[in-house]
Amino acid sequence: MNKMELIDAIAKNASISKKDAKSALEAMVEEITGTLKKADKVSLIGFGTFEIAERKARKGVNPRTGEEIKIKATRVPKFRPGKALKEAVK
Repeated sequence: MNKMELIDAIAKNASISKKDAKSALEAMVEEITGTLKKADKVSLIGFGTFEIAERKARKGVNPRTGEEIKIKATRVPKFRPGKALKEAVK
């Protein structure tokens, strides 16, 4: 399912216009992104939790040359599904 298909499904299930569904989806994504930028987490009970994970600096290998390289530490978004979501997809 892509973004437009999701917007269509939201509009149909919530009995709202596609324009309103698109606005709601974009607002939700913006809020989750903004919260994660502040290193806070977003918990949606039954669905899951979005949070930031810290990756430590590490050594890697360039596959073309076989040369050892340094990979910088970074922050990455992480999603942990909730119990209800896990049960629904079994």
